[in-house]
Amino acid sequence: MNTIDRKKINIEKLRNLPTCNDHLNQKYGKVGTESREKFTKEAHAYYTGQLIGDARKNAHLTQEELANRVGANKSYISRIENGKTEPKVSTFYRIAAALGLSVELNPINA
Repeated sequence: MNTIDRKKINIEKLRNLPTCNDHLNQKYGKVGTESREKFTKEAHAYYTGQLIGDARKNAHLTQEELANRVGANKSYISRIENGKTEPKVSTFYRIAAALGLSVELNPINA
């Protein structure tokens, strides 16, 4: 197992490294700007789609089978999984239930 020689670490260089937020600010603008809000919305849609797609595959369901369980069509499920659209909260709960999942909401500072 390799160990780190702490004497060789330059703490000042570490402190001056750009953060993820710095990169996002540079590429998409600062929080609150239109371009950053657009990016954040698209990122949330993508993440939601990935969660649903992974859960569907783990449940061994096709998009069509999931769509039938929630009263939607296959193309809608595909658009969700590809991050093109976000389901309404009520639809998200139906999808979760159809996949045998529960949704738990907790305070951030819990």
